[in-house]
Amino acid sequence: MKKVVTFGEIMGRMASPANLRLRQTRNFEITYAGAEASVAASICNFGGKARYVTALPKHSLAEATMDSIRAVGIDTDFILRTDEGRLGLYFLETGANQRPSNVIYDRADSAVSITPASAYDWDAIFEDAQWLHLSGITPALSKTAAEATLVAAKKAKEAGASVSIDLNFRGKLWKWDANYTTKDLAQKTMRSILPFIDVVVGNEEDCHDVLGIQAGDTDVHSGALDTSRYPDVARKVVQQFPNVSKVAITLRESLSASHNNWGAMLFDAATDSPSFAPLDSNGNYNPYQIKNIVDRVGGGDSFAGGLIFALTTPELNETQTAVNYAVAASCLKHSIKGDFNYSTRAEVERLMGGNASGRVVR
Repeated sequence: MKKVVTFGEIMGRMASPANLRLRQTRNFEITYAGAEASVAASICNFGGKARYVTALPKHSLAEATMDSIRAVGIDTDFILRTDEGRLGLYFLETGANQRPSNVIYDRADSAVSITPASAYDWDAIFEDAQWLHLSGITPALSKTAAEATLVAAKKAKEAGASVSIDLNFRGKLWKWDANYTTKDLAQKTMRSILPFIDVVVGNEEDCHDVLGIQAGDTDVHSGALDTSRYPDVARKVVQQFPNVSKVAITLRESLSASHNNWGAMLFDAATDSPSFAPLDSNGNYNPYQIKNIVDRVGGGDSFAGGLIFALTTPELNETQTAVNYAVAASCLKHSIKGDFNYSTRAEVERLMGGNASGRVVR
């Protein structure tokens, strides 16, 4: 089994306990996470093989970071240890009911943001790889990180690997060129990377903010989505980037911070057809109702991890099956504290099969 490689930044996650606001918090719950590391964790927890590539400083907190990803079986052989740069941090305030969650970033001058593409041994990294996964978060950190992301995509294609990217627009980032607004800089940068991408992952906001493509008049804050518009969004992505073979769009209906409806669409460019999940007994789209969210951070990453695992697993890689698997995996992630999805393949497949009761497994 060849490996899935992910490249990006892993950080210390400083979360307020329970649902405390950050200004109330005196003791933080500390874990280590980042979008691309979360994807690698999902793949390993499902039984696949994943390698994570990043740059970290030489100190004990970075060692703790590496321990956290080694614990789920991620290959860390190509993580660079640098004399310059720091460990990035993010502070999480978990919302509840009508109060949204909030994130504060502390990532300036992190090791990965100042490490040039030339420092990574890309040929060795991709020697036994079948897939590379990237996100729009890493190029948002700095010009250096954006250049490294582009080089990673090019090197992966040269090595014969498939490449996916989660558009992941983060409005609080994209500050490294004052000549552009955050959205303009994101569009300019991401459009230079998309020609080397096979599978695009995003949500309705990402497609609009990063690519300027919108699902008609859909309002993502209204708690209801018009799913009929999303195939056209995917078609527009493929029209602009004919190299893209699949477009996955997650469909989150936010009724409150604690209650979301969750599903997705996977568009296959070869057949010009969308597949939605989950489906009811009549074959109609019927999203999972997640009424008591434990932790939604990492939900999109768990979808990407589930999708990549399915697409690289022969018995799961049919389009409808793959999106079924990815949505079920990410639904379960909403019940798990922290960024990583600790669900197993068996648990995901049980939910795919309709077992959503939550009864004790004895």
